Amino acid sequence: MDISQLPFNQLIGLELVGPENGFLVSLPESPKYANHLGTVHGSALLAVAEAGSGEFLLRNFGHIKGFIPVVRKIEAKFRKPAAGRVSSRCSLAEDVVVGWATELASRGRLSASIPIEVVDSKGILVVSAVVEWFISNGNTNA
Repeated sequence: MDISQLPFNQLIGLELVGPENGFLVSLPESPKYANHLGTVHGSALLAVAEAGSGEFLLRNFGHIKGFIPVVRKIEAKFRKPAAGRVSSRCSLAEDVVVGWATELASRGRLSASIPIEVVDSKGILVVSAVVEWFISNGNTNA
């Protein structure tokens, strides 16, 4: 699956970002994302956070056949106004991801809270979010 090809993400112009630079997804600089103050609209920032968490899941669990994730909750704190390109990143310890994989394999389901940061073109942290996903491997009646 390609997160950027989901219909909503195509509509807003979401772009995948290669793992080599530490980011997951981004929205390019554009006036179409502006709010009444001329900065990036909060809903655009939340879309980048949510899609970034989905891309994180794909990069870590996408190899699992029948992998079915759904968002349960998003908690976000808007920290600063955003300008220009906005991108998401996730710094989650590898042992947490390994533990999640073990739980998903043994139980067939998992609740995973993914911490996401959204930064703007100047590298300023503009949103801190936690996106909670319910994940099923599709092989059980989770």
